[in-house]
Amino acid sequence: MKKLLFTAVAVFAFGFVNAQESSAEGFGKGSMFLSGTVSFGTNDLKSLDAKETSFVVAPKFGYFVSENIAVGVGLGFGNSQIKANSNNQKIENKTTSFGAFGRYYLKTSKFAPFAELNVNYANTNTEYVRFLGQVAPIGVNSPDIITFSANVAPGFNYFISDNFALETSVGIIGYSNSKMDVSGAKADSGFNIGLDLTNINFGLVYKF
Repeated sequence: MKKLLFTAVAVFAFGFVNAQESSAEGFGKGSMFLSGTVSFGTNDLKSLDAKETSFVVAPKFGYFVSENIAVGVGLGFGNSQIKANSNNQKIENKTTSFGAFGRYYLKTSKFAPFAELNVNYANTNTEYVRFLGQVAPIGVNSPDIITFSANVAPGFNYFISDNFALETSVGIIGYSNSKMDVSGAKADSGFNIGLDLTNINFGLVYKF
């Protein structure tokens, strides 16, 4: 299996023509920032003679309510497909999410380590299109899956200019609860701790 995963920034600064100028590197009370991730991945599923692709865009907006505490909101849009190599049979998942987060910064200078707590709501819709011999009319969907999650992750920002900083978060401690959006459905819940290389995220922050 090969997997290509590119994590980059989603710097959504368009529309902020009148953004205030920063006088120094680092954050302060009243600072605002935009950040986020864009990821793309592929997997070759040789046992199914199929290919999996995924794409996620997740922008964030944050505001410093004090010298060390920032709060904000985030959105997420994701799409993943498993598609047979020999025909157009596929399974497609579409996910939309909304969340809020809070960060406590140990310091807010050029090097700014933080701990983040975030809570998220996500809705995932799955569409089956005659996948691998399972006859289903085009457009047939399974019930939506609703997921609530809460996560804690440490990280840091490192300013490379007055307005731009690199961002890294390492590891995750989290809880999630998922169930189908149908009457009587039972929820699946779980707690996880991840501190390996697969839980390192990189991005870029724009401060204004």
